Formats: sequence, structure tokens, C-alpha cells
Amino acid sequence: MFDDRSPIYRQIADRIKADVLSGALQGDEQVMSTNQYAAFYRINPATAAKAFQQLVDEGVLYKKRGIGMFVSPAARDELRARRRERFFADVVDPMVAEAKAIGIPLGDIVKRIDELERNR
Repeated sequence: MFDDRSPIYRQIADRIKADVLSGALQGDEQVMSTNQYAAFYRINPATAAKAFQQLVDEGVLYKKRGIGMFVSPAARDELRARRRERFFADVVDPMVAEAKAIGIPLGDIVKRIDELERNR
């Protein structure tokens, strides 16, 4: 499950975010405890705790004292909004800048996207 490209705690956080986005984890659903997560994936509990704390800080998870960690009710919508913003910043904005630089009208880009969508 883990690779060497980024820290394990970040990969854990990204995996949980992906599960929230896909609907595999729903709002107010309890997630494994850090100790359960650490035992299941054979990692240091502190690593799992760091990932969970990051998710709490980002508003993806919340703690119920003495019970455990749960998915925030608005987590999916908030994650989608952040991904949309990143998509536009990382993909669309540079594409538009490149199109302008090489003289492609934005209408042509929209037309091409519409064609691709119709042919799917």
C-alpha cells in the first residue's frame, strides 16, 4: 500500500481522503483507531496518529472523546471543492495560458471539450 514517493503519514491521509471522495467513507462514519490502523498496516502508531491529526486539522475527521475518530459530515463536499480549485489552478489555468500563447481561441477549446464529451 505504501511507496517511497512521500511520507507514510501523508499517504495514509491521502488514502482516507480518497475513500471519503469515493463515498467508501461517509459523513459521521467511524474510522479505524490509530492503533487499529497501525496494526492492520504494520506501521508505527505515531505515524498513523500524525496522519489522523493532519486530517483533523484539515476538517476531514473529528474526534469524539472516548469513542474515536469520525468523518466530518461536510468532508466530501469540502474535499471536492479543494480538488476543483486545484484542478483549475494546475490544469485549466496553464492550458488557457498555453492556448493564448499559441493563438488558440478559447472557443475552440470549449468546442473540443464538447466534442470529447459527446464521443464518450
